[in-house]
Amino acid sequence: MSSSLKRVTLLGSTGSIGTQALDVLRAQPGRFAVTALSAQSNAELLVAQAREFRPAAVVIGDEGKYPEVKSALAGQPETEVLTGAAALADVAGREDADIVLTAMVGYAGLLPTVRAIRAGKDIALANKETLVVAGQLITELVKQHGVRLLPVDSEHSAIFQCLVGEERNPIEKIILTASGGPFRGRSRAELAQVTKAQALKHPNWDMGAKITIDSASLMNKGLEVIEAKWLFGLQNDQIDVVVHPQSIIHSLVQFQDGSLKAQLGLPDMKLPIQYALGYPQRLANEFPRFSFLDYPQLTFEPADTSTFRNLALAFEAMRQAGNAPCVLNAANEVAVAAFLREKIGFLQMSEVVETTLARVSYLAAPTLDDYVQTDAETRRIAQELVRL
Repeated sequence: MSSSLKRVTLLGSTGSIGTQALDVLRAQPGRFAVTALSAQSNAELLVAQAREFRPAAVVIGDEGKYPEVKSALAGQPETEVLTGAAALADVAGREDADIVLTAMVGYAGLLPTVRAIRAGKDIALANKETLVVAGQLITELVKQHGVRLLPVDSEHSAIFQCLVGEERNPIEKIILTASGGPFRGRSRAELAQVTKAQALKHPNWDMGAKITIDSASLMNKGLEVIEAKWLFGLQNDQIDVVVHPQSIIHSLVQFQDGSLKAQLGLPDMKLPIQYALGYPQRLANEFPRFSFLDYPQLTFEPADTSTFRNLALAFEAMRQAGNAPCVLNAANEVAVAAFLREKIGFLQMSEVVETTLARVSYLAAPTLDDYVQTDAETRRIAQELVRL
């Protein structure tokens, strides 16, 4: 293996971000090598990926799928097949990777990310929940171990790109853009009738089910607000959200002289994925190019936090700090899962989150163990609420 290859461990390789990341790697032959892949339950796709990229290890999270993956890869002795959460964390910290792309969904990404940082790995972070749940802990670990935290979310990648070369210039504020989702402009009465099928149709982005529902409810933007606070060392009042339906301006930075810098491009996650994996280089590619002539009007409007309560709840959890964002995230994961099972309505997701935030014990300075316990307590309470 060439020493010039950047070695990549990809956690969550069968999801939307993971599959697009592998597309990026395929298009850059001779630059990257895949050292490990993981999936929660999509054994068939994980096996196909392992046969193509021939990593040193694969992890299937669902232990019931382990025999299937193990048998399918029996003729590939260079690839070790593992299963379970402990194996996932172990693989994240292995020495044979230069960067770990965390493309898992939800709280499950926290412990593997912690293990990778402690092992001195740079992190390409597509798992925003890691910083939502434990932002202070993660940023302290990043400094302690001298690693880079490279954002993959399109909005945070945009801000990161705008800040390159601006290290000595203080940020006045950042502006996160939001598409507004499929229900922009709808009333609460209309949202009460929303179906799962309607909520899964995002106007601009092709994403997994959980993040698509979060985008429809604006919880995704709320989680991104909290993520941005920790990524860029911001105060709560330095973060704004503006609805930009075309999703061309991915976010903006305003500096103390009033100047604004924005990063623009088509709504395609491959660009921020490639930027994080290739950083500090901008790698040539054949992605479709943006043209202003195709988008003669770019429009903006305020976010409706009274109709879309999740965004307001996220700002409030950020202000409370401590374990409140951890509660917000876990309650939302339970609520979204219940909505996708059609157990609760669209507006009830916010009600579950708000009620759970009021019931879970508040901790001002949580440890990693406290976060684990808070997550478990929150899920128990939220599960009770969705069964009522």
